[in-house]
Amino acid sequence: MKPYLEEKEAVLAEAGSSMEGLSDEEAAVRLVRDGHNKLKEGEKESLIRKFLGELKDPMTIVLIIAAVVSAITALYAGESLTDTIIILAVVLINACLGVYQESKAEAAIEALQQVAAATAKVIRGGHLKTIHADEVVRGDMLILEAGDAVPADARIVECASMKTQEAALTGESTDVEKQSEALAAAENGEVSLGDRKNMVYMGSIVTYGRGHAVVTGTGMDTEMGAIADALTNAKDEETPLQIKLKELSRKLSAMILVICAFVFIVNLVRNGGKAVLDTFMIAVSLAVAAIPEGLSAVVTVLLSIGVTKMSKNHAIIRKLTAVETLGCTQIICSDKTGTLTQNKMTVVRKVTDDEKLLMSAMALCSDAELEEGEAVGEATECALVNDANRNGMPKEELAADLPRVDEAPFDSLRKMMTTLHRMGAGHGFIQFTKGAPDEVLRRCTKIWQGGQAVPITKEQREQILAENKGMADQALRVLGAAQRIYDERPASNAAEDLEQDLTWIGMCGMIDPIRPEVKDAIQKCRSAGIRPIMITGDHKDTATAIARELGILQPGQMAITGAELDAIPDEVFAHDVRRYSVYARVQPENKVRIVNAWKALGMVTAMTGDGVNDAPSIKSADIGVGMGITGTDVTKSVADMILTDDNFATIVSAVGEGRRIYDNIRKAIQFLLSANLAEVLAVFSATLMGFTILKPVHILWINLITDTLPAIALGMEDAEKDVMQRPPRHRKESIFADGLGFGIAFQGLIIAAVTVFSYFIGHRMESGAWGIAESPAGMTMAFLTLSMVEIFHSFNMRSRHASLFSLKKQNMWLWGTLAFSLLITAAVIFVPFLNKAFSFTPITLAEYLTAMALALVVIPIVEIEKAIRRWTMRKNRK
Repeated sequence: MKPYLEEKEAVLAEAGSSMEGLSDEEAAVRLVRDGHNKLKEGEKESLIRKFLGELKDPMTIVLIIAAVVSAITALYAGESLTDTIIILAVVLINACLGVYQESKAEAAIEALQQVAAATAKVIRGGHLKTIHADEVVRGDMLILEAGDAVPADARIVECASMKTQEAALTGESTDVEKQSEALAAAENGEVSLGDRKNMVYMGSIVTYGRGHAVVTGTGMDTEMGAIADALTNAKDEETPLQIKLKELSRKLSAMILVICAFVFIVNLVRNGGKAVLDTFMIAVSLAVAAIPEGLSAVVTVLLSIGVTKMSKNHAIIRKLTAVETLGCTQIICSDKTGTLTQNKMTVVRKVTDDEKLLMSAMALCSDAELEEGEAVGEATECALVNDANRNGMPKEELAADLPRVDEAPFDSLRKMMTTLHRMGAGHGFIQFTKGAPDEVLRRCTKIWQGGQAVPITKEQREQILAENKGMADQALRVLGAAQRIYDERPASNAAEDLEQDLTWIGMCGMIDPIRPEVKDAIQKCRSAGIRPIMITGDHKDTATAIARELGILQPGQMAITGAELDAIPDEVFAHDVRRYSVYARVQPENKVRIVNAWKALGMVTAMTGDGVNDAPSIKSADIGVGMGITGTDVTKSVADMILTDDNFATIVSAVGEGRRIYDNIRKAIQFLLSANLAEVLAVFSATLMGFTILKPVHILWINLITDTLPAIALGMEDAEKDVMQRPPRHRKESIFADGLGFGIAFQGLIIAAVTVFSYFIGHRMESGAWGIAESPAGMTMAFLTLSMVEIFHSFNMRSRHASLFSLKKQNMWLWGTLAFSLLITAAVIFVPFLNKAFSFTPITLAEYLTAMALALVVIPIVEIEKAIRRWTMRKNRK
């Protein structure tokens, strides 16, 4: 069957469905039979390919070459293959960890995609339900409204002024008007895809109006499925920080490999061309020590952990770049309804001559419906339907008496909606219009008084507008209602034809209580150097009253309407944008202008939104924030972050979390690079002095155990107490800013000095004499000191400025790495077959305690350096 050529009754019959939709049981059967409503996914990399991919790293290739050379030389000399086995074991462990991390990251992304998955509204068993889009089955009755993404191919059975954007399928940029009537086939018996006006397709967007459509194809049986092979999978996204670190690693790697080649040649010349393997292994040791091969992986892990934590706290991050940008946020432009307030509108005041007529008009001229005694739909309309229901006028009874036959849907330009209802055989039709009181009143020529329509006077208009302002001053949301009677059904359902010569009925005043946690969140914004801005479609007086109560509107700041903003030239607004904290009665294009004005000042700006018309401003903002509950699929698809609770406080919490993640990443970077620098300095200085302080396997072990694990544990560190008391960092700030570069150099030098000193102490305790010579005890003590000094140094890095001893809460992950490292390092030194494999000699208790004491020295030294830096910062502030 070609559903677009058939009448809707035939399509419903063929799909085994009805206007009441499918039963839950039948839908479940079809889901099992036909599969989920998803396009075929690209082929995933196998574990083998992932594993081989991990071995492509240049540093890994160097290690494999080193292992091969070591094996050939050992076999030729009849020696043990221990070094070869250990190097290959570490390479394999690193590769396995890389594969595990990648698989975990994929699983985390899939889990987040499930949380953020598109939804669909369907009728099942006569009841409206919201389900995951991939659970839609053939025969489901879809409910489509402006802003919805169409989840499957479907035949329209009812629609009102519905338009869709089908550019993804047809390439046509203009919206397509839809209808429910069957189409006539062309001479070839076909209708081109772009002309199928009674069909909607997966991948298209409803841009206007609403409708019902029965699903005719899902998954790969859709038009989108037919071209699925041409769709490209989204590339993995890297954050600016990850890109910078990869570039840093590449530059360091190139520089170090040059140095290693130089050291290899110098030593080869010094040894007269002998001991080639030993010389090569020294160069390899230096390369292993210098290249921060785990840096990018650690940063990726920390970002993934942070994103997962944020998703559990109602903020789903769709783009990793948002995590970094959150810490730079300076402006948060927020909608009012549902974000700053509870989105639980309640009618608290009515101004009318006929309350019953007013409640009927408000309830009927809305798309909210009663389900189990409670209205479901848009918040304002729910308040009106609930108000009528509480007063003994349930909407289903009103709709039975006055069934809707036509409508002019609401749009943000008219600020009104109109519905047309049949009054019964021979009684004509009645129209109800509701919307912004000033807009509705402008179209009224009469007023309902004493049970009849009488001409409205100038004084009555002024009184209505004054009452409207009085309610708005009390932070009430005010809607006006009007009616119009027809003997016959109007020929046109265009808004401009219907919305004229109306009779004023009255006004309802509603309140949407402020979310209790928002006041505190606004205060946190102020403390963090972030300016909150309210942008709303509400009346200016309503917006101003709520903004003052929340602390958004500060002394000296102003409120402005969209109309007033339109009258301001761009160059004037660019200069004056700092004056305005509240924007009322705004249009979608106003939001884009506001965002761009702040961005032109160099301010990092976040923008919230839920409607389809908010998509341009969300896309323009540095951080686009979509609403998870009230947001349309369009806004969610362009947003960087989705709030699953639609709460402003969650945005502020996410900013704090973004700052914490970035702080912890910088701590991990300082820790890793200072440790790598220390290893380089220790190996390089020992090489110049003519002895081996550490072998490649020792450094590999240290990098695997005492570098990577503490770095990840630092990512678990709680936010520092001043994280939301300091101004946002500049988005172009270097990762080495704020003394991080100096800290790496100073701390690396200290750790290297302590490690080399430990070697000399070990040699002294072993031989009883000072001097430069090969020393098994010295090497063992240097290994122990370097391993543990890095662990102890990770505790220093819990805060880059505050004293370690001032931190109240303990990081149990770090304590866990300390315990694990103590145990595993002691095993390598004291377990016979392990110490032989690593070329260590068993050391005495005195030597062990001496090495541990030297490792602990890093804590007081860094504490002193931090204290000097804090004193300098206080002095500079004065």
